[in-house]
Amino acid sequence: MRVWPGHPYPLGATWDGSGVNVALFSDTATKVELCLFNSPDDHIESERITLPERMYNVFHGYFPDMRPGTLYGFRVHGPYDPQNGLRFNPHKLLFDPYARAVGRQLKWDDSLFGYRLGDATTDLSFDDRDSAPFAPLGMVVDTDYTWGNDHRLETPWERTVIYEVHVKGFTELMHDVPEKLRGTYAGLASPPAIAHLKKLGVTAVELLPIHFHIDEHFLTQQHRVNYWGYNSLGFFAPEPRYCAAHQPELMLQEFKSMVRTLHAAGIEVILDVVYNHTAEGNERGPTLSWRGIDNTSYYFLNDNNRRYYTDFTGCGNSPYLRHPRVLQMVMDSLRYWVTEMHVDGFRFDLAATLARQFHNVDRMSAFFNVIHQDPILSQVKLIAEPWDIGEGGYQSGRFPIIWTEWNGRYRDCIRRFWKGDEGTVPELATRLAGSSDLYEDNGRQPSASINFVTCHDGFTLRDLVSYNDKHNEANGEGNRDGNNHNLSWNCGIEGQTNKTEILELRDRQMRNFMATLFVSQGVPMLLAGDEVAHSAQGNNNCYAQDNFLSWINWDTTESAQKQLAFLQRLIEIRRDQPALSRRRFFKNSVHGDDVDDIYWLDSTGRQMTPADWESPTRSSLGLLLLGHCSQIDDQGACIIGDNLLILMNAHFTPVTFNLPPEVRRFRTLDRLFDTYEGETEILPVDVTKPYVLRPRSMALFRHQIVGSESTLRK
Repeated sequence: MRVWPGHPYPLGATWDGSGVNVALFSDTATKVELCLFNSPDDHIESERITLPERMYNVFHGYFPDMRPGTLYGFRVHGPYDPQNGLRFNPHKLLFDPYARAVGRQLKWDDSLFGYRLGDATTDLSFDDRDSAPFAPLGMVVDTDYTWGNDHRLETPWERTVIYEVHVKGFTELMHDVPEKLRGTYAGLASPPAIAHLKKLGVTAVELLPIHFHIDEHFLTQQHRVNYWGYNSLGFFAPEPRYCAAHQPELMLQEFKSMVRTLHAAGIEVILDVVYNHTAEGNERGPTLSWRGIDNTSYYFLNDNNRRYYTDFTGCGNSPYLRHPRVLQMVMDSLRYWVTEMHVDGFRFDLAATLARQFHNVDRMSAFFNVIHQDPILSQVKLIAEPWDIGEGGYQSGRFPIIWTEWNGRYRDCIRRFWKGDEGTVPELATRLAGSSDLYEDNGRQPSASINFVTCHDGFTLRDLVSYNDKHNEANGEGNRDGNNHNLSWNCGIEGQTNKTEILELRDRQMRNFMATLFVSQGVPMLLAGDEVAHSAQGNNNCYAQDNFLSWINWDTTESAQKQLAFLQRLIEIRRDQPALSRRRFFKNSVHGDDVDDIYWLDSTGRQMTPADWESPTRSSLGLLLLGHCSQIDDQGACIIGDNLLILMNAHFTPVTFNLPPEVRRFRTLDRLFDTYEGETEILPVDVTKPYVLRPRSMALFRHQIVGSESTLRK
């Protein structure tokens, strides 16, 4: 095949309509060979071509006869000196970090390791077996696609409701989806799936990792897979296992069609991305891509012994984002998914790792600086999981101003309150009001807080209120895996004997959690399946469970249908009530008068005093949200919402709430829901009488502002 000098950028194998430019970065390699394959079944390349040029440490060449559909990989030459971090081995076929599509999946074999497995010197030995028959292959693709008028939706944060969902698990058991589409990108965009999302009322899907990933060697030996996908091998290629189309060249088309269809339904697409580690693991991991291309540049190596990796994630390695080319790779990947694939934002797994300039987390790191100045990425939704397992890794509330964060403190506090733990009410008030203690000091808004009670990592909502202990036996690790810290906040009722009481309390606690979530300031995130009370049978770590434990069960019971209807109503109420989704933290009104936006109440109807807050046994709370100017529109006008009263009781006995004078002056009051019953019929309430809030329940009331009160005013 003919080869011309080509260009050092763009990196990867890029079809320009006439030929393919191939470029691969390596600081320390001595030679790079492009290996071409005629078929995914080939055990050896049909051609091996040395890239003719090297500029800025980028090896490159242009192939005028190459076309989309070409399968390829790299062999990279250089010194093999593991003690100094150099692990070049040209016997290993390497996956292109910039590959846009996967032409062949990995098949585990000992030859994929750069050293001899079982050798007495372990990873210091050298393995000369050819990995070409087993290594994954990239594919050259034509990225052209007719988007029409599709564009990012830019739903304001305060109007956003996130649905965290796994592409496969969402539709694998959804009966109305055609069988050939179930568990795929096309299935997620099918009419039944879209109809469910629309009916539920969510505004964004947050997809568990869809980057190309592999199953760890130990999992395949146990005949299991990495179902969640937090084990990336390609930051540009969509995971092929979620494609209904079996031809690799059609996979990009299917993903783009999914995004376009979701956008047409008013639903944003947020990707859960994993740049904090790669699938190559530690020094005993396989040589699949970056390790064999330039180990010393791509990875954070141990300062004292460069044979080893510095691991902030527990997954064996951490990319070295201080290196400009590694940072460029991450930024190129992010921009690609926004500009080429039209996604609306990202949730960054273990994001604290990305901010480690040296060993400490740095708010002024190159990663943050580059994103903040980027004209594309600074405008999309950015969500951080604000921790990793390294020293000083818990960074909740410390991310820069344009970021939002998963609020783990919100989750923990809400769980403790509804479990009935003493001393939680003061923090509960802070969490309900948007967690100003975490986000206000650096100029962020309540929407910086991504509120959640459950997520993929931990119990489902149904299991949270059903089990006192995790049941991870199916994972094959002796029930030692999973989040043990969740158990102390578990609200389970395991061990009770009255079946009717168990079912009633379980369902009520689920309603309590969801009602709390959707009346809290901040951005609510719902775990897919919680709306129909999906159970993983007590497994709080389903990362390797590609089965009914993880796939949402749509054969809903009457109780689950009631849960779904209640949740739909909650989202509808939140959408219609501006006071529940403010842009600003609670203070005096925006017009500078002396009227407060919020009143905290005890059961006597009076405002809470310092002594009330300090009571360790308090388990009930009331709050009154005034609707005056509770939100500002895009033109700076004041949106007048209804006045809302929220009453909460986590105790196992009823609490009689005297309605405060501010409420009695309303004269009219409607109850929107009471979680004890689960009904959402709007009922009038006599403001002159106390309201009895039954055990472990909460209620929401509305004083509807009508007439001239509902107009917009500057």
